[in-house]
Amino acid sequence: MDTITLLQHYWWFIISLFGALLVFLMFVQGGQALLYALGRNERERNLLTGVLGHKWELTFTTLVTFGGAFFASFPLFYSTSFGGAFYVWMAILFCFVLQAVAYEYRRKPANVFGERTFNAFLLINGVLGPLLIGTAVGTFFTGAEFTVDRLNLANQGGAAVISQWATPWHGLEAIAEWRNVLLGAALVMLTKTLACQYFMHQIDDEAILRRARRGVRIFGPLFVLHFVIWTAGLLVADGWTANAAEIISVEPCKYLHNLMDMPYVAVILLVGVAAVLWSLFLGWHGKRQAIWFGGAGTVLTVLSLLLLAGWNGTAYYPSLTDMQSSLTISNSSSSLFTLKTMAWVSLFIPFVVAYIWYVWGALSRKTGERASDGEGY
Repeated sequence: MDTITLLQHYWWFIISLFGALLVFLMFVQGGQALLYALGRNERERNLLTGVLGHKWELTFTTLVTFGGAFFASFPLFYSTSFGGAFYVWMAILFCFVLQAVAYEYRRKPANVFGERTFNAFLLINGVLGPLLIGTAVGTFFTGAEFTVDRLNLANQGGAAVISQWATPWHGLEAIAEWRNVLLGAALVMLTKTLACQYFMHQIDDEAILRRARRGVRIFGPLFVLHFVIWTAGLLVADGWTANAAEIISVEPCKYLHNLMDMPYVAVILLVGVAAVLWSLFLGWHGKRQAIWFGGAGTVLTVLSLLLLAGWNGTAYYPSLTDMQSSLTISNSSSSLFTLKTMAWVSLFIPFVVAYIWYVWGALSRKTGERASDGEGY
């Protein structure tokens, strides 16, 4: 494996890791979606928002970092998807703006809109955020309607636009593919399950603990059902693969073959799924440590699925309009110089992770003090 190929695989791993961390941190969205289901009065809802309020910024920061890493390492995807499917990405951005506004103003003195208005903003972000992100990520496996023509760079008569979206829906057509929506629904169920586990770990309130435990028993099995159906469909589905000459072709059961060709990814997937299932067992019985197994299992499972989407010559963004326009980590990456430079910068990632871990603990202690009497966000 030459240097640029190694760096392309390395950066796809980094992006996959950021994506996996993002999915785990979206328990904040799951908690917001359960704001009225678990909080039956103002004090209880303030307890819930109190333990979530110091964590939403980590989720938003990870989302921005995920997008920035994608832009720097695989700019052709960024320009194709973010520039073409902009209705979907703008909807996601709008959801997160609502979240930021809600946490900033919901309990401000002389709030003319009232808490219920900003609680509604949190509910919108809690449901639509995971649903839209899951549906968008589903296109990594099912494809999208776009074309790529690098010869446009030589166009002297107008703007040099490499990618063109082939439909006027600009990404909204993804909801017509049942596998995309199913993945989005699975993500909604997962975030709610993780949120219940997090509340069980963080809040000392008997009524909320009882409802959170019941939530694990409801949303956990629903997530498993959605995920099993989606995974089964993925393993028997066709995939797009690139040969040594970067010619794209259809390969039946491509993702099943990827698991067989990359047994280490299969092991990561199995360990992740086992950890999530164990967390459901613990949460079913009201154990506070369920969130740690749920979080670790979520990260490992999502990491393995994203690696399946990009490694082993797989087109991680198939084009349904022109097969040869499909994006792989080879034909959509930055230059060797850029990848090398970013690789040196990425050596600071462990320090960033250590800082996040420290901030997580510090904010959790601070949140616990506020949540005991219903103060905070």
